[in-house]
Amino acid sequence: MNRFLAGLAVPFLALLLSACAGGSALQAPPPPQSTVAVDAYQIGVDDIVQVTVWRNPELGITAPVRPDGKISVPLVGDVDAGGRTPQEVADDIKQKLATYVRDPQVAVILTDLRSHEYLSRVRVTGAVRQPVSLPYRPGMTVLDAVLAAGGVTEFAAADRAELHRKNAGEVRAYAVRLDRILNDGDLGTNHTVSPGDVITVPERTF
Repeated sequence: MNRFLAGLAVPFLALLLSACAGGSALQAPPPPQSTVAVDAYQIGVDDIVQVTVWRNPELGITAPVRPDGKISVPLVGDVDAGGRTPQEVADDIKQKLATYVRDPQVAVILTDLRSHEYLSRVRVTGAVRQPVSLPYRPGMTVLDAVLAAGGVTEFAAADRAELHRKNAGEVRAYAVRLDRILNDGDLGTNHTVSPGDVITVPERTF
């Protein structure tokens, strides 16, 4: 009996993988967004950074990251900060300061994560009444976000909606059957959203 069940499992698994590969969006529920350690946080525009140089306080600054992603540091001038970790910025400043200071010890500290407000939002776009960017709150679902956008329009291809999530540096799309959620109460794809998620609702093709 066990061998019979094992024999059935192989073709069933192959069929399942084939079905998953054929869709434009992943059918499994999306995994929670991975937690980013503070040390791995990528600095964003408007974040406030503090640069300190041991035994050289005159070289220290506290400043926001400019829209071009840079900060200005005494002696070395502009340094790229946007999209980099504090340690990467510190290493860059240390290398550039070595021309002027013997064995500089540089520390870069984030004192205000202003760009986090942008990253902590959930967005709904496409064929909805009012595309929105919502502050994330724990427990928020796809349905909550779509209703906050006023629901779908009469031109929406609701069952082809997708949830886009960035996880471990890769953006993946997950199917959302909005028509079934809104009209049939089928909550199978009413995924719990995470900060930074984007929900797209395409229009029907005529």
